[in-house]
Amino acid sequence: MALLQEEKQEIFGKYQLHPTDTGSSDVQVALLTERINQLSAHLKEHSKDFSSRRSLLKMIGQRKRLLAYVRRQDLNHYKELIQRLGIRG
Repeated sequence: MALLQEEKQEIFGKYQLHPTDTGSSDVQVALLTERINQLSAHLKEHSKDFSSRRSLLKMIGQRKRLLAYVRRQDLNHYKELIQRLGIRG
C-alpha cells in the first residue's frame, strides 16, 4: 500500500527544486498527495477500515499545514504547485 521506490523517484523528478532535493515542501506535498489518492481509492472499496481513515485524515492535515507554509512563503509558487498537483478544486 506504500509508495513504490519507482513512484517516489518519478515524483522527485517532477517536483525537485535541485538534483538532490528529496525533502522540500513541494516534494513532501506531492508525496502526500499521491499517498492520499491511494488511500482514498482504498477506502472507497473498504469503507469500514477506520485505521486507514484516521491515517488519511492525518495526511490531509499534514498536507494542509505544508501548503499553508508554501502559501506564506510565496503565493505565486503556491498557486503553481496546487495547479500542478490538481488539488483545491
